[in-house]
Amino acid sequence: MMHYLERTLEPVLRQAASEFPAVVLTGPRQSGKTTLLQQMFGGEYSYLSLDLPDVRAAALEDPRAFLARFSPPVIFDEVQYATDLLPYIRERIDAARHRPGQFLLSGSQNLLLLDRVTESLAGRAAILRLLPMSRREAFGELHAPLAWEAESGTGIMRTVPPRNLWGEFVRGGYPELVANPERDIHLWHSGYVQTYLERDVRSLRQVGDLTQFQSFLRALAARTGQLLNLSGLGRDLGLAVNTLKAWLSVLEATHQVVIVRPWFANIGKRLVKTPKVYFVDPGTLCHLTGLRDPDHAAHGPLAGQLMETVVLGEILKTLTHRGVSPQVYFWRTSSGVEVDFLVEAGSRLVPVEVKKTATPRPGMARTLRRLQGDLGSRVAPGYLVHAGEGRLPMGSGVTAVGISEL
Repeated sequence: MMHYLERTLEPVLRQAASEFPAVVLTGPRQSGKTTLLQQMFGGEYSYLSLDLPDVRAAALEDPRAFLARFSPPVIFDEVQYATDLLPYIRERIDAARHRPGQFLLSGSQNLLLLDRVTESLAGRAAILRLLPMSRREAFGELHAPLAWEAESGTGIMRTVPPRNLWGEFVRGGYPELVANPERDIHLWHSGYVQTYLERDVRSLRQVGDLTQFQSFLRALAARTGQLLNLSGLGRDLGLAVNTLKAWLSVLEATHQVVIVRPWFANIGKRLVKTPKVYFVDPGTLCHLTGLRDPDHAAHGPLAGQLMETVVLGEILKTLTHRGVSPQVYFWRTSSGVEVDFLVEAGSRLVPVEVKKTATPRPGMARTLRRLQGDLGSRVAPGYLVHAGEGRLPMGSGVTAVGISEL
């Protein structure tokens, strides 16, 4: 039995269940949704998986009788396979609207599920996302302050030992791999991608040929962190741009990739308008690009993009698991001056530059200073995230921090 790993979403999830009649928990396949719900609520809630054909058939054949038989509080897992049940769940909720925590619903297909949730359970359900594990969750450092929290004096900084840093990147953050370090990561990720293609992608109308889709998936992985040229990618694959747009929306909706768009400001500069795409899990990225060895990952041509993928993932996981919808952008001028990430924090932007080196130098922060000069007070103190350890002031409101402190 896999050892349970504490998740930072737990207090947010418990609060949502205490305030809303229903909670919908989405996220990629194998991110730990079922385990989290059963660990937190298994003692008081009944549990049913709508992935099972007989359960799904019973739910869809006579929804009212099904809900009468499995009355709240109840966990319905893989609810995307029976979204026609949602209007009847709304009916049950409206009969006892004052009662929180009646239904806990989970599913991995955001594309289909959230449309139906919005239509049927508007105002009745909290929607939360569970992504693969952050490094802090994996190492049990959930309560250590982040780099910028320590900077503001909210706690004493505790550094998480980097251990085999690039090996951890290659392995990725899915709970089963984190909890079982002896698992063969190549076999696990091969099975994961195949299951994703067969279970999540095949059921979506936008995808016809799974072989072509898998080629698209690998080609996109090779372009992670780059400006996304769908026309060029379409020519390489022999596919129409509209097809690639539809497939990209599938990857985004099923939590496999995140699209990072450029941030614009009226500063009299020409800024690029093309987005970038990153994979949510670095292990998936490494598998799709053929990176099996940590040394190859650290010194190969994708090392910089892999490091950016990890840093972006840590930002997204930290904010998402606090119940916050992260707003992350990048900044790039037409002359090529670029800052990797801008994270909205209230009315200000926290700039983050990523370097694969373990030895940061002041010159590496020059683009952060350019950004500060262009945007002025809109920009909060910036961070240069590197593969080493510790913190180093770089001057002009920039601090170098090791990735372990994110």
